[in-house]
Amino acid sequence: MKKRTLLHCALALAALPLALGAAAQDFPPKKPVTLVVGFAAGGAADAAARLIAKKLGENIGQSVVVDNKGGAGGNIAHQFVANAAPDGTVLLFGSVGPLTIAPHLMKLSYDPFKDLAAISGGVNFPNVLVVHKAAGAKTLTEFVQLSKKKPGSVDFASTGAGSASHLAGELFNQRAGIDMTHVPYKGGAPALQDLLGERITSYFAAPPTALPHIETGKLIPLATTGLTRPAYLPNIPTVAESGFPGFEALNWYAFVAPGKTPVPLLERWNQEIVKVLNDPGVKEALNKHGLTPQPTTRAELTAFMQKESTQWAAIIKERKLTAD
Repeated sequence: MKKRTLLHCALALAALPLALGAAAQDFPPKKPVTLVVGFAAGGAADAAARLIAKKLGENIGQSVVVDNKGGAGGNIAHQFVANAAPDGTVLLFGSVGPLTIAPHLMKLSYDPFKDLAAISGGVNFPNVLVVHKAAGAKTLTEFVQLSKKKPGSVDFASTGAGSASHLAGELFNQRAGIDMTHVPYKGGAPALQDLLGERITSYFAAPPTALPHIETGKLIPLATTGLTRPAYLPNIPTVAESGFPGFEALNWYAFVAPGKTPVPLLERWNQEIVKVLNDPGVKEALNKHGLTPQPTTRAELTAFMQKESTQWAAIIKERKLTAD
């Protein structure tokens, strides 16, 4: 009996690499690949996703279609992918909000760490606080003074409750001792449209959507949210150097898949995505949009997400924020 048991175990172990190999060989998937984006077309996430998807499709010889599912700060898209078939044909360009902020603000139908599987980091960037020309502020100091002079009359746009732009605004409320009103949108493009139309006062915008309007003078940049000035806005101070030391609120996107996607497929996607993010042409194009490529291993992305989740949970608790 013992010999038979050992024999069965040996056969099972011998078959395991073959099974894993078979799963890994099913790449690229025979069906078209969908890269889901949680925000409306025209925003930073959409611009980066389309650029990366194009090169990814070229490399694997398979169509990679970007599918915009905006709404609820990106949570609709994340829920969709969490429930999608785990066959390697559905990927998500996940964002900081739904992955590490929203779980502490609201009850979700999915768990980012269980129902979604890490693949690789994508891009990161600081936001830039911009106002329209008629706002009455040309510096961050003037903006704070305006907010204090008329409490509650100054508002700020975001890409949805629990998004990076939302938390950047709330964090600034806390640090500056002001009370800006939060106005959520389905994505960066509609938020920017209302800002340009002077229907809202300010927006912690992503560089790709704001830069063209900063260059034409339609929007006034007050400060960026990283600890250092980005190369594409060298003359704009950071919030940290404008009287609020240590202020940092980075925006980032990462690649994830349905939680039960086989590990061999996740590893293959990691290899392909890292290859694209390290491509000189892709890096140059992303940098021109103000986006920094952030390729990682699957383990590195998981650790990074856990760190971000802990950090934002503390801020949400301290500010007593809700999704309303």
